[in-house]
Amino acid sequence: MSFRKERYLSISGIDSENYIVGKTDEEIKNLFLEIMQNGIHGYCFSLYEDGQKPGDIISEQQVRRRMEILRPHTRWVRSFSCTEGNEIIPRIAKEYGIKTLVGAWLGNDPEVNKREIEGLIKLAKEEMVDIAAVGNEVMYRKDLTEEELLDFIVQVKKEIPEGIPVGYVDAYYEFSHRPKITELCDVVLCNCYPYWEGCNYENSLDYMKQMYYQAKAAGNGKKTIITETGWPSKGESLKGAIPSPNNALQYFVNTQLWSANDMIPIFYFSSFDESWKVGAEGEVGAYWGIWDKDEKLKY
Repeated sequence: MSFRKERYLSISGIDSENYIVGKTDEEIKNLFLEIMQNGIHGYCFSLYEDGQKPGDIISEQQVRRRMEILRPHTRWVRSFSCTEGNEIIPRIAKEYGIKTLVGAWLGNDPEVNKREIEGLIKLAKEEMVDIAAVGNEVMYRKDLTEEELLDFIVQVKKEIPEGIPVGYVDAYYEFSHRPKITELCDVVLCNCYPYWEGCNYENSLDYMKQMYYQAKAAGNGKKTIITETGWPSKGESLKGAIPSPNNALQYFVNTQLWSANDMIPIFYFSSFDESWKVGAEGEVGAYWGIWDKDEKLKY
């Protein structure tokens, strides 16, 4: 897959960064379909079907089926764990010629953390990892101390093959607040969610850009990747942020046009709706996918 900057610009027909201002619903839908046809930089891989949840062991067949759906539409996939079937994700992605951002899921259980780090190192040594992510929002959740996380990053950098960039994923502002972590990372991996900060849809693209450039500035020239951003199609509103199919579609289109035109690497959250997230995030947690829980394209 490759970005087609000139084609997107000719369709949008405007130089403004509010790419879809003045577009009809039909024109926006056509933009979405062309973006899907051309492919985007990356998707966060949604592993769990209806009735499944983290902790369940997931089969290769299930991963393969979903990867085949994503394959025509992306150059990268991001995985969040290296155990319980998640380790299959980068193996199948590589088989299909898709690049991988592979994460070790770290929390407050030392035994789980040990298995995750070992799994990440093993996958990297098997050439299944293009970018290694040591933890996801661990500082945000306060599951580890900063020193504990730094030790894990040092361990991974020491044990995986040279040439594989190592980073840590967290909310964009954490990279400003925690310079030791940012300095140790080879790449800044930031999550940028205007929705979760109550931003209304109309200002969401500009707000996401501010988030990204704050993380990029903290990195002092390091490559900066948006590892998660998205908008829910259903569920509870948060201040001015309103979930709806229309807002979700337009947010996706705006995000991908910015990504293509300014060459900003973005992993969209998420690929498929996942019902298990209702417990953690309320109803809205289940509706972040571009495909629904039955693997049907929403838009």
